[in-house]
Amino acid sequence: VIDATSLGWGTRVKGFVACFAIGCLFSVLGTCLFWIPKKGLMLFAVFYTLGNIASIGSTLFLMGPMKQLKRMFEPTRLIATIVMLVSI
Repeated sequence: VIDATSLGWGTRVKGFVACFAIGCLFSVLGTCLFWIPKKGLMLFAVFYTLGNIASIGSTLFLMGPMKQLKRMFEPTRLIATIVMLVSI
């Protein structure tokens, strides 16, 4: 069952690259939309946040979700994880 649900290395890299590229695109798009009068700040916040979430989520493809979460909440990384989650 585990072998049937796990992704191959090539698929993991493709997923990482695609998710990271989408995250970067959304972040750049949010920065560009910032300069639109009246609604620019709201659009910036939405697209920049989605871009950050997609970029961070891209690492889930490389490590797997459970291993990533375990590493994020290790004692040496706990403060950085909390700061990152609060700032999103």
